[in-house]
Amino acid sequence: MQPHLRDRTEAARSSAARILLGEGLDALLSRLHPTLRWTPPVLELARPDVDGDLRLRGRGLRLIPSLFCGRAPVVQPTADVPLLMFPVCDDIIWTPEREPDARDGAPGRTAAALLGPTRAMVLLGIAEEHGPTTTELARRTGVSQPTVSHHTTVLRDSGLISTHRSGTRAYHLLTPLGARLVGQDRGQTSGRRAVDP
Repeated sequence: MQPHLRDRTEAARSSAARILLGEGLDALLSRLHPTLRWTPPVLELARPDVDGDLRLRGRGLRLIPSLFCGRAPVVQPTADVPLLMFPVCDDIIWTPEREPDARDGAPGRTAAALLGPTRAMVLLGIAEEHGPTTTELARRTGVSQPTVSHHTTVLRDSGLISTHRSGTRAYHLLTPLGARLVGQDRGQTSGRRAVDP
């Protein structure tokens, strides 16, 4: 999978894991997709082309964020553990036009030249910690929380980061464009697993 596609699915996995750990399984299943309705112990998929029941009988259900399942979740009941693939997002997928060039300079210098030193420091802080909160970024950069909030808003509006909320906390992740700007090697996997309730 291309790095910019892997970033999208990784962001969805991270967001799902944070909801599961912070708010529980009910919250996660309630927010997966508008066509899914969680009424314990039944997860309903509202699609006109799907009719019938899938009984898990203790096998579990593997949730997989997907860029390729269209606009609605897809169920694969034949696996040992049934799969539910859900769409990551409906927006346009950004595709890089060229590979990073070693002559472009160090990532920190490039980001600082484009964004200014403080905003670049916030962006690099997000790159170094996968999904830091605003409070963690303020502590890491030595900048006040309101200032970090201002910079993350600008970075998000510029398409360089995405922000996912869980309760009162906001977690910041690089987008493919942000990863590209800081020269982060996105070919490595982070070791996180797909949520498997």
